[in-house]
Amino acid sequence: MIEELLPDTVVAVEAHGNDDAGHLPLLPQEEPLVARAVAKRRREFTVVRSCARRAMEKLGVPAQPVLKGERGAPVWPAGLTGSMTHCDGYCAAALVRTADLASLGIDAEPDGPLPEGVLSSVSLPAEAERLRRLAEERPGVHWDRLLFSAKESVYKAWFPLTGRWLDFTEADIEISVDPGDPRGGTLRAALLVPGPTVGGRRLSRFDGRWTARQGLVATAVTVPNA
Repeated sequence: MIEELLPDTVVAVEAHGNDDAGHLPLLPQEEPLVARAVAKRRREFTVVRSCARRAMEKLGVPAQPVLKGERGAPVWPAGLTGSMTHCDGYCAAALVRTADLASLGIDAEPDGPLPEGVLSSVSLPAEAERLRRLAEERPGVHWDRLLFSAKESVYKAWFPLTGRWLDFTEADIEISVDPGDPRGGTLRAALLVPGPTVGGRRLSRFDGRWTARQGLVATAVTVPNA
C-alpha cells in the first residue's frame, strides 16, 4: 500500500494486523526506549522496527537498531534516510539511499473522521474550504483524516532536512484526485515558511501521493536531491 505511493528506489515493508508472530524482536539498544510502555505501544514499536530492519536488508545494509534522535525522529544508518508509521492494525517503514532521495515521509491513519475540534487546529481556512468541496464531490473518503495524514508526512520529510519544528499551519496542502482512481491521487504542500536548501536550491513546496483503501488513508512525501 505505502510502496505504491513511492518511487522504485524506495524499499517499503508493511505489516497488517495485530499479531506479533514472525516479526523480528527488538535489539538490546532499543529495549530501553519502551521499557515502561504499555503493551500496545510496545507491540507497535517492535513491529515497525522489524519492518525497518527488513527494509535495510532489502537495501543490502546490515540490520541495525533504530534509535531516537531529536524530537523522537528515527536515527538511520549512514547513507540511508527513511520514515516509519503505525496505527491500529498497520505498521510500515520506508527506506532509501540518500544518493537517491534527500528525504521522505510516510503516514497511515484509520479512514475515519478526525475527533471533533481537531480539523480546525490543524488546517488553514483555504484547506478547510477545499476539503468541504472534496467531501461534496467525493464523499467516500474522510478528507479531514487524509489532510491530517498529509501534514504528518510533510513534517516527517521536513524535519531531517531542517532539524526544526513545522507547525500544521505552516504548510498549505492541496489534495488532487487521480481521474482514473477516485481513492488515490497527489498532494502538494506549499511551504509558508522558508524551506530547506537541497541541491543548491531552496524548496518552496513538497510533493507526494495518497491512497484510501483497506480501511486506511496513507500518504507519502518524497524530496528529490535536485
